[in-house]
Amino acid sequence: MTDYTQVQELSPEVLADTMIDIEVSVGGNSAGKITLEFWPNVACETVRNFVRYAAEGFYTGKTFHRVIPGFMVQGGCPTGTGTGSGPYGNIPGEFNTDPKYTHTRGVVSMARSQNPNSASCQFFVCHGDAGFLDGQYAAFGRMTDGDAALDALAAVKTGGGGEGSTPMEACTIDSMKVYSRS
Repeated sequence: MTDYTQVQELSPEVLADTMIDIEVSVGGNSAGKITLEFWPNVACETVRNFVRYAAEGFYTGKTFHRVIPGFMVQGGCPTGTGTGSGPYGNIPGEFNTDPKYTHTRGVVSMARSQNPNSASCQFFVCHGDAGFLDGQYAAFGRMTDGDAALDALAAVKTGGGGEGSTPMEACTIDSMKVYSRS
């Protein structure tokens, strides 16, 4: 059995075989599951970082604090405000412009500040196509299942925040299960 908390020791091949199920809820009611697969061939350190946080249970109970329908849902901030970082600090930006890994619906990518090397624990899942982010944000995987759950998150009424993207009811990461596809 793979010890995903020792992710720094995992080969890119093992990371490519890794899957994560994210159970999400809206307003305390289950919204379903989002299943992710990863692209260590284009963003290996980003995949390692995300898998480590997920395997350690860091994301459990965190929220999606930013929701923009047709664009993305963003979560994983320890403060729930979009200003927090995880205990492992920042990772370097692993940006690419390969059309095979463009920011389309279901792609998971790292959130960051204006500093390109400031990603930590916050991530987003594209709700719509966002190819304008290519080369600027590290796309590192994609959904293989979970359209209904993603749509439920994106359908939440929002208001407040700089762009009016703060959900009016809690959009919560109830759990993340890390496992091998094979």
